Amino acid sequence: MTGPKTNEGATAVGERTGTKAVARHIRSSAFKARPVLDLIRGLDVRRADEVLMLTERGIARDIRKVLRSAVANAVNNDGQDVDELFVVACFADEGSTLKRFRPRARGRATRIRKRTCHITVIVARMSDERLEILRAKAEGASASASAARRARVEASRQRAEAAKAAIDAADDDEAITDEAITDEAIADDVAADEIAADATEADAVEADAADDRDAADESDAADESDAAADEVDAAGTDDGTEADETDETEKN
Repeated sequence: MTGPKTNEGATAVGERTGTKAVARHIRSSAFKARPVLDLIRGLDVRRADEVLMLTERGIARDIRKVLRSAVANAVNNDGQDVDELFVVACFADEGSTLKRFRPRARGRATRIRKRTCHITVIVARMSDERLEILRAKAEGASASASAARRARVEASRQRAEAAKAAIDAADDDEAITDEAITDEAIADDVAADEIAADATEADAVEADAADDRDAADESDAADESDAAADEVDAAGTDDGTEADETDETEKN
């Protein structure tokens, strides 16, 4: 590729558009590196680093090292802020090719080309408009995250209050049930006491009635005994009178 290998900014060869880092003679072909470089071109450095970290290609590790080197050059040499940097350009050039040979049949040999590449990453400060957009997105994300966190906290608080209310209601129901059971037990005790008192009173009445019956029987027996004694006395008196009359008759 001829001319400046950047996406924007430079209009002449050698004009500087950012801070770059170059890794030379990487033991991989440029053909394999270019698809990975296409993934990070134009991204901010933090997002580009995340993309490279999750890319499942071996060359991504080398490209990530070059990106970190470019960012370090921009921060340490040019005094740039890492949050304001983005990948303005990245490309891979063909490097030297190591020629090797493999023996084949009939004394022939097959050439093996071990290719290398030069990887270049250029970072630069983003434009003010893009920075404003990114800041607005970050603030919006922060605000949305805060709102989401507040919503989660409120939902958690409501769930906790609902659980506490349910526990209180269960405790109240249990207390009411215990009170009802206690009242029933007291009522049963009172009823048992009343039944026992009635039974005791009935026993006392029956005992009094039995005593009255016994007294009446004794009185009747005594009256019968007295009557029998009176009859015996009367019979003895009559016999004595008859005997006297008989004696008088005999005397006459």
